[in-house]
Amino acid sequence: MEDVFPYPVARIGLIGGGQLGRMLVKAAKSLGCTCVVLDPVPGSPAGQVAGNQIAGDYSDPAMLRALAESCDVVTFELEDIETETLRELEAEGHKVFPRPELLATIQDKLRQKQFLRQAGIATSDFADMPRPHAEGFSAFGYPLVQKVRRGGYDGRGVVVMQDAAAFATHLPVPGYVERFVEADKELAVLVARNVGGECRTYPTVEMRFRATDNVLDFLVAPASIPAEVARRAEALAMRTVEAMHGVGVFGIEMFLAASGELLVNEVAPRTHNSGHHTIEACVTDQFEQHLRAILGLPLGDTRQLSPATMVNLLGEPGYTGRPVIVGLAAVLAIPGVCVHIYGKATTKPGRKMGHVTVIDESVEAACAKAEQVKALIKVLGDKQS
Repeated sequence: MEDVFPYPVARIGLIGGGQLGRMLVKAAKSLGCTCVVLDPVPGSPAGQVAGNQIAGDYSDPAMLRALAESCDVVTFELEDIETETLRELEAEGHKVFPRPELLATIQDKLRQKQFLRQAGIATSDFADMPRPHAEGFSAFGYPLVQKVRRGGYDGRGVVVMQDAAAFATHLPVPGYVERFVEADKELAVLVARNVGGECRTYPTVEMRFRATDNVLDFLVAPASIPAEVARRAEALAMRTVEAMHGVGVFGIEMFLAASGELLVNEVAPRTHNSGHHTIEACVTDQFEQHLRAILGLPLGDTRQLSPATMVNLLGEPGYTGRPVIVGLAAVLAIPGVCVHIYGKATTKPGRKMGHVTVIDESVEAACAKAEQVKALIKVLGDKQS
């Protein structure tokens, strides 16, 4: 390919206007690309930055076609979208990455698990459970995890059951069960793969979740694990994306079991919450990397230049309405603190409203500052419930 790019370098069609899209649009502008965002909410976080938004449903065939026909390549920042129209657009010659067929496999979590098993990728044991019933759960064996096949995220659509008595808490929907893994740590590896097959990983990170609602609360980068374990995790993540022939950035979540075994838990076919720290801490952040991958450009350097931690800013319980940020000046006074507010017009309890990355000379020092951040900054609302 001739190394000449008339401006704009590319017109990116983005399905979804949330925070991942917002950060992707910022990276696109740095690379000389323009973006059109498809999102049903006017003035979405990504649409604010792009300056060009189609207000329409993610799964409306007419809206998806309008997006594809106005752009050079289509990508997405969320998974729960209709894939049939995307398949048709791809068959007509439109570029859609990651590919719609792969998205369809990943968004159905049972199909995703079946794919991992068939590809020889280590994952926990599982069984289809189209009609949840006590006998089937007992036959599979406790402790177990019940998951919906589609649409679950951030702890939604997931129930952990330690014994048969917990069956009363089951989800009365079709789904599947998988073996509960006694994990020493929950890890994640970002993998980028471009259209030419070039593949790179970022250093392994550790995810720490809130016990109350299973939302990522605290991320440590790099993970506090032996170098040998990190190498194995990165090799497993790369093998997973290569088996999928994925194009773009993928978040590979995995368990480090007490035995030392690594098991892939879930695959996210998009930029990922576990990679937000790459904006400040790595040579090439995950959002620029995703663009490089889908445009067929050389992948960037994934070296991490500084230890980092990341905390999510969630809407506080008891508040809704227009966001009110308390403690912003206090956290900005702490050296190494980088605040990202997502631009969402309304808050509600537990909603992701932003994140804060802290960089320092050691993970321990960054974590200590992150604890300060968590105590100081809050996202309230102008209405109390």
